[in-house]
Amino acid sequence: MTHTIFIDGEAGTTGLEILERLEARSDLELILLGERRRDNDARREALNAADAVILCLPDDAAREAVSMIDNTTTRVIDASTAFRVADGWTYGFAEMDAGQRAAIAASTRVSNPGCYPTGFIGLMRPLVAAGIVPKDWPVTVNAVSGYSGGGKAMIAEFEGAEPASPFRAYGLSLHHKHVPEMTRHTGLSRDVLFAPAVANYRQGMLVEVPLHLSALPNPTSIEVIHGALVEAYAGQRFVEVADLEATEAMAGVEPEGLNGTNRMRLHVFGDRNGGQARLVALLDNLGKGASGAAVQNLNIMLGLDEGAGLS
Repeated sequence: MTHTIFIDGEAGTTGLEILERLEARSDLELILLGERRRDNDARREALNAADAVILCLPDDAAREAVSMIDNTTTRVIDASTAFRVADGWTYGFAEMDAGQRAAIAASTRVSNPGCYPTGFIGLMRPLVAAGIVPKDWPVTVNAVSGYSGGGKAMIAEFEGAEPASPFRAYGLSLHHKHVPEMTRHTGLSRDVLFAPAVANYRQGMLVEVPLHLSALPNPTSIEVIHGALVEAYAGQRFVEVADLEATEAMAGVEPEGLNGTNRMRLHVFGDRNGGQARLVALLDNLGKGASGAAVQNLNIMLGLDEGAGLS
């Protein structure tokens, strides 16, 4: 059976990556509007004709696109932040817990996670669920991404004729749009303190959570934290936990280390006899952090091989 797919916003960074992953597949038929992609009548027709729609649009445009769908069968994956904490939408992080993959498969409305939240939730949700980190604990997350995560404007800035900054902190108002989903989907009750940055390379990211283990109500160890992560992601195809022995031998983590893949690797750094830990997630912000996750969710929703188009 061939499924029809419409990517609304395929000219953007995420849309182009998704298109590249899907166009060679024989089990999918893409609806392409060409010069008519800005024609609302043509978009409405495509949105309602497709078996599945992937929205790669700004928040308001994504909401408008969803409002154009007047049937109950079209499945929607939204890559914006518009619906990540909205009622009636399933959060598209399949590895998040034991029931999430089934929830995605049964849903007609799936919100693709943000790239930073994917790393943070991957690290923190199992620790909150296990009671290692209390729900009301003040958690800080530091992260750096390649400039492709900022969309066309940031890409133009960093790839322009004028030299771009090698590294820049941003989100300094502490009201970043990712905070609500980072907080809700980890099970935390207190907003996380999110400190993002962008560096002068195209794609790849590191998401880091520092923890004072000795300050937690129930003091723990890096072995316990590592064990909780290993248990949470046992048997997963795209999320892996680095061995403690391997992390102890590492002198650093390169943010581009998983570029071009849909994989995420979680690390637990620290002195086994100490009272501090650095939890680090490595992923491609355009892979598991965006287009790869969208394709993975599409495969799950359509009952296809979850890894199709993701090798």
